[in-house]
Amino acid sequence: MKAVLYEAFSAPPKLVTLPDPSPEAHGVVVKVEATGVCRSDWHGWVGHDPDIELPHVPGHELAGTVASVGREVTRFKVGDRVTVPFVGGCGHCPECHAGHQQVCDHQFQPGFTHWGSFAEFVSIHRADLNLVALPDSLDFTTAASLGCRFVTSFRAVVDQGRVSGGEWVAVHGCGGVGLSAVMIAVASGAQVVAVDISAAALKLARDLGAVATVNAREVDDVAGAVREITQGGAHVSLDALGAVSTCVNSINGLRKRGRHVQVGLMAGEHAAPPVPMGRVISHELEILGSHGMQAHRYGAMLQMIEAGRLKPEQLVGRRISLEQSIEALTGMDRFEGVGVTVVTEF
Repeated sequence: MKAVLYEAFSAPPKLVTLPDPSPEAHGVVVKVEATGVCRSDWHGWVGHDPDIELPHVPGHELAGTVASVGREVTRFKVGDRVTVPFVGGCGHCPECHAGHQQVCDHQFQPGFTHWGSFAEFVSIHRADLNLVALPDSLDFTTAASLGCRFVTSFRAVVDQGRVSGGEWVAVHGCGGVGLSAVMIAVASGAQVVAVDISAAALKLARDLGAVATVNAREVDDVAGAVREITQGGAHVSLDALGAVSTCVNSINGLRKRGRHVQVGLMAGEHAAPPVPMGRVISHELEILGSHGMQAHRYGAMLQMIEAGRLKPEQLVGRRISLEQSIEALTGMDRFEGVGVTVVTEF
């Protein structure tokens, strides 16, 4: 199979030919029809993820068809259209038994713990637990764009943030995660304030339903601007980027008893932000994390998509080839382009 491989962190990946994978007894091999290029892949490539063993094939936002099936798999067959969460469960630990596969004690992450989907084929473990069947109405490109950013945002807004109609939601960072959160919060009945440094990203946030935007390049006090717009602060605020400034601004922009959800990965120099704990205590704020979404929760999201309440296809930006994914991956720290870049040509 053709695949993108890197042999050292931060070293240029190469397009190579590798042996096709075989399914484990409990797994399947998926023929990749589309795969997203995500900032999490960039974090892995520069060496921020301790689970990655070199050499490595990245990629974790995928959709495709089942190409081969392990002997223990009962719920899926060759030819099925599928996607998969970027965090899969083992099925045996206490977290999995409680339904929390997204924080499994022995989790499987394509593109991190194992070779991923920047390839023609990818092996998926514990298929009966972790695979998600795709409705025929959902094309592969859109389905791949859900894989990390959209589902993580869905859980962040709906399950962790507990957003309800009429609440103010602030979204700091309007890349793929943030724009997904804007769309999902609006569909949940919230009033959304979007924050970014890109005028193009803020325009797209408004197109998706944000009622107000803040350009952090042009405003000295971002949190103060959010509190002014929301007349006291957001009920829920998300850091969808993963930087010290966005994390602190998100917390400081909350109203009393507000809820901050950390969605963007905090790595490298941003790994230990100075959380304003005095404000957390005096305002009784909640600090929450969001790490993917379980396969069994996809149904609620897919129902909203099929009903037309969520339109993730609007977030798809460039469609590129597997070879072009190398430049897209290595340049993600430049934050160029708007929306989700998806590999559709293998």
